[in-house]
Amino acid sequence: MTLRFGVVGTGAIGRDHIRRIANTLSGGKIVAVTDVNQLSAEQAVEQYNLDATVYPDDKALVAAQDVDAVIVTSWGPAHEATVLAALEAGKYVFCEKPLATTAEGCMRIVEAEIKQGKRLVQVGFMRRYDNGYVQLKEAIESNYIGDPLMVRSVHRNPEVGENYTTEMAVVDTLIHEIDVLHWLVNDDYKSVQVVFPRKTRNASEHLQDPQIFTLETNGGIIINAEVFVNCKYGYDIQCEVIGEEGVAYLPEVSSIVTRKEAKLGTNILMDWKDRFIDAYDKELQDFMDSIKKTGEPNGPTSWDGYIAAVTADAAVKAQKTGTKEPILLAEKPDFYKKRVVETV
Repeated sequence: MTLRFGVVGTGAIGRDHIRRIANTLSGGKIVAVTDVNQLSAEQAVEQYNLDATVYPDDKALVAAQDVDAVIVTSWGPAHEATVLAALEAGKYVFCEKPLATTAEGCMRIVEAEIKQGKRLVQVGFMRRYDNGYVQLKEAIESNYIGDPLMVRSVHRNPEVGENYTTEMAVVDTLIHEIDVLHWLVNDDYKSVQVVFPRKTRNASEHLQDPQIFTLETNGGIIINAEVFVNCKYGYDIQCEVIGEEGVAYLPEVSSIVTRKEAKLGTNILMDWKDRFIDAYDKELQDFMDSIKKTGEPNGPTSWDGYIAAVTADAAVKAQKTGTKEPILLAEKPDFYKKRVVETV
């Protein structure tokens, strides 16, 4: 079985997914593309020598008889409508974050998916497929370090553009920690608070950088998550889980060790795409493999997209109030309780 994909949005991440399905992964084929910029869609077909139809919009692409699954990599505010259209057509969806830009939008998707009677949606939270995070998950699940008490995470970028805002530290950056950390400790969030340390001189006038988020889970685990997007020295992702009987760390990215000019050194990555390229490959391969095996995708669910949206909303509010803000989730539907997400 070859899963036939239609891609909505042929920008950087859209083309990267087209590349991996066409040239790297097995079991999938790109048969349709569309973009608000039709020239971009046409160029993507030419760039990867695809035997694919360029459609005028997402509705036409979703309706195409030869499209089994839709990859949504368009502008974030457009995601909800495309996902809902695909669900109504009974088609599988791989949607890059955000699933929708509001918690209400995510809930509409949740309800539409439940109506279909089986899981059709996977959200592109690729860190669950990163080998380091998988090892951390295994250490926690095996009780190797005892029950988790605290988590310390770091998300640093060398720099960001002038259009990057204080809120984007949550909705574009912290959003990955929001998803992977609650999955890591298998616990939902209860509250969030934000503090702003001394601002770096490298940040734009309108941007508060760095930021520190304190998340508390229902089980009492305290998570301190640092976001520093103008650190200059590199793209650096760290995670430390402190348990009752030990501590587990996210491994450093593999690099040669050099000895030169009286210095011992290793390389630090500068590009997020290089850091998580294997995880991107694994998540899409798992999407295809699990659908072929069980008829449903196995990765992060629409409900996980909803959790991320509610938590992000609370974190943005906490940026403004400076106080601890509650994270109020609806009751998890039984539909998702019986589908435990495990990635390998």
